[in-house]
Amino acid sequence: MSIPLLGYTPNSQNQRVEGYEVPSEDTPQPYRLTPTSEVPDIDAIIWAGYRQIFSEHLILKRHRQPFLESQLRNRAITVRDFIRGLGKTEVYWELVGETNSNYRLVDITLKRFLGRASYGKDEEIAWSIIIATKGLHGFIDTLLDSEEYLSNFGNDIVPYQRRRFKDRPFNLVNPRYDADYRNRLLGQYLSGRTFYQAVRTGESVQRGVREAIPDTFLSMAASISPGGMNYQRSSDRARNYISSVKLPETSKQVTETTVKPTEVALPYRYIPGNKTT
Repeated sequence: MSIPLLGYTPNSQNQRVEGYEVPSEDTPQPYRLTPTSEVPDIDAIIWAGYRQIFSEHLILKRHRQPFLESQLRNRAITVRDFIRGLGKTEVYWELVGETNSNYRLVDITLKRFLGRASYGKDEEIAWSIIIATKGLHGFIDTLLDSEEYLSNFGNDIVPYQRRRFKDRPFNLVNPRYDADYRNRLLGQYLSGRTFYQAVRTGESVQRGVREAIPDTFLSMAASISPGGMNYQRSSDRARNYISSVKLPETSKQVTETTVKPTEVALPYRYIPGNKTT
């Protein structure tokens, strides 16, 4: 027997207030599947779903779901079913479910599936009980079958952040995991040691590697050098030969040119080089 959802009081978030601001670049642009949507439109809807649920601007190839994409392209499922399928994949569990506590899992899932943050700790506790009793898949089914989801997105719209008046988008302020998971990873790395001991151990390992590099390099160089050739002797022989070769004189010699005196037909006798009076 499942435990019913506990009651919680909604607070006045932006998405619960009618907006009167002038449309700008922060105004959400819904991705909607219509009967006249063509192939480029469906491609845009698929990538918008990936970005919204997986919160990745560049989707990895191994994160893609070809089966869900094919069903959506063939109109075998709706956009809501596509979003439901993405939430139940192993990728979402690895990125979000496994790395967060139930409370933070509730907050992130509400932001990605309902387009809003949680109303506070009371709502996080209420939904965490659903996760504990129905699991992550049951939690996602409850969200997508809720009146809030159907009234805002229906069957044909990709979820989006419904109101963003001044804050940054959810995917820019919410890291994939928080300090709890980071401390868990640190504990696995330390393995019962202090941080100082782990650092000293790493330094000793690096020191041993550095000490082994010369011998390793010399043995490697000796193994790949061609046999029957002494490079040092060949280098000395070539150097001695170059130093003993006499290079021809290539400098340009300058020779003096002389002008012989010649007679010039002038009214008077003038011979160049002779003094005249």
